Amino acid sequence: MPSFPSPFGSDDSDLFDGYDEFVSDHVPRPGEFLEAHDLLTGADHVAFHRLTRDCFEERKVYDMTFNYNLARLNLDTRHTGAGYRYAVEREDADDAVECADTDDAVDSEEIDRVLRAEFTPTTPFCPQTHTLTIGSFRAWNGLTERHEYDLVRVRAAPMHHQSEAINEQLADLEETYLETGDVTADPEGGSEIGSNPMERSMENEGPSRGSTDAPF
Repeated sequence: MPSFPSPFGSDDSDLFDGYDEFVSDHVPRPGEFLEAHDLLTGADHVAFHRLTRDCFEERKVYDMTFNYNLARLNLDTRHTGAGYRYAVEREDADDAVECADTDDAVDSEEIDRVLRAEFTPTTPFCPQTHTLTIGSFRAWNGLTERHEYDLVRVRAAPMHHQSEAINEQLADLEETYLETGDVTADPEGGSEIGSNPMERSMENEGPSRGSTDAPF
């Protein structure tokens, strides 16, 4: 009887591109957050994404649906439009530095080299997008000694139905980090994002069976 690949963390290498490969048809299309900036492609994308794998492994940024390091989503041929794209921020771009309430960028004179990272989830209603983008921000900016950037800005792609609210919190987290150097701040109202009313009701009732450990 033929076997069927499991969507939950299969080790079948035929389902994944390699970390040393840049397959343009298997990575997300860059959105507005990356427009007008220097998009990473080819070897540049590969190099930063391999570093991302190591940062995410250390900080345990895992996709809990597929039970693997979030960096692996970029390589999953079953979800070729999902994962991260990156661009080096250009100071001369029209939208490079805007007010925090635009959800685009937080201004700071103390940062020089900035990378932008835009996350595209597998579906517009992915309930993990909020926690995964915040976990990514904390991993990259909590391990700045691993890379050449003073700041990695993170935003969710607009295809997600809660991208506006998520990106407002990411901008707030970014501003707090730039002011204090603390990546562990808990964005206000974060528990309301990524959950439906029934899930929020269950949270208000108290803990239930199962682990309460966060993936980062």
